[in-house]
Amino acid sequence: MAETEASIGYGSQFHLSRDSEATWLPLGEVYDITPPNDTVDEVDATHMQSPNRTREFIPGLIDPGEASFEQNFIPGSTSDALIREIKGIGERVRCRITFPNGVTWKFTGWVSGYEPAVPTDDKMTATVTWRVTGPTVSTPAAAPTNSALPAIGGIAQVGQTLTAYPGSWTGSPSFTYVWKSEGVAIPGATGETYVPVVGDVGDNITVTITGTNSAGNASATSAETLPVIAA
Repeated sequence: MAETEASIGYGSQFHLSRDSEATWLPLGEVYDITPPNDTVDEVDATHMQSPNRTREFIPGLIDPGEASFEQNFIPGSTSDALIREIKGIGERVRCRITFPNGVTWKFTGWVSGYEPAVPTDDKMTATVTWRVTGPTVSTPAAAPTNSALPAIGGIAQVGQTLTAYPGSWTGSPSFTYVWKSEGVAIPGATGETYVPVVGDVGDNITVTITGTNSAGNASATSAETLPVIAA
């Protein structure tokens, strides 16, 4: 029996565009996305000779329905200001949901509801509801691409932890890491962090990060650290 391909929704993203998809703006701290849920109208086509006195129906127009998401409500944040502005002027924008496997759904919508909740003893949240207009277009996953190189944080010194930061990627990839000393892979150094050892003194450290999704993979390498110094 084949293994399941089920996955959790962690890693999904919601973006919107106000310039016909020239640029995409991320909305912060989104969770529990409900994609567009279109329905088909039913048209009663019953007539005087309908068989067995039974009503007959034909499919009518498709109602694209609504989409929504929950997010951590941060008053005055960039996302808060953006959503309130779009809602206030009734602007129609392009929306994009990117799933963990890199597949995207795009649709046009306007904010029909923005409902913050401010409980006494729990986190503040907001429900954002979009009225969808027109069809939702599904696009297959594309292999990841890197748009901002990985970086290394920390001091290049024996015994000090260096941390890899992936940079910016398209395609919602998962990441693997290979740390290198003077361009040569360091055996066993394949985590998000690396602690230089005495043998690294005087060498420059880099990290190569490979992003992978269902459509393929790509790699990008950070800039070199300063030469590793002794403890």
